[in-house]
Amino acid sequence: MATKEKKTKKVAQKGAAVVTETRQALMLKAKEIGIKNFRVLNRDELVQVLSKDVTQELVDKVVTGAVARWKSGWGTKKRQK
Repeated sequence: MATKEKKTKKVAQKGAAVVTETRQALMLKAKEIGIKNFRVLNRDELVQVLSKDVTQELVDKVVTGAVARWKSGWGTKKRQK
């Protein structure tokens, strides 16, 4: 279980803010706020969206980019010879 402890203790720095929360905790906060498609956001995007000085336009831009990235993985595998 040492690796799990290391994962939870990792610190992501974004500017001057230090975040020590797990991705799951960040996703729950995003759900409470009402951010759509919060499940496709990665940890850095969640931190960016949940910061205090973020506008709704920036949130929409980040979520749209994440959804486009997620959708790009669908149907790209062709039958190999």
